[in-house]
Amino acid sequence: MATPPSQQPVQPYGQPPTIIINNSSSAAASSASFVGGAGLRRRRQSLWVHFWLFMFTAGIGNVLYGMHVSRWNRDRGL
Repeated sequence: MATPPSQQPVQPYGQPPTIIINNSSSAAASSASFVGGAGLRRRRQSLWVHFWLFMFTAGIGNVLYGMHVSRWNRDRGL
């Protein structure tokens, strides 16, 4: 069913919802990362470290590396 060129198509719904993006939390997190000049950042686990640990330690090193990174982040409250 085509609409005539002089007529707008009828929409069965109202206006689209307003989308609000709140970036204040990420700004606060980045400014808080330099507490006292220490520059505390959450330590991430490396894919390449896990790969090489799997190749050389048959997975045991992966478990120990994951525990080390998790403990490092937990001790610093990150």
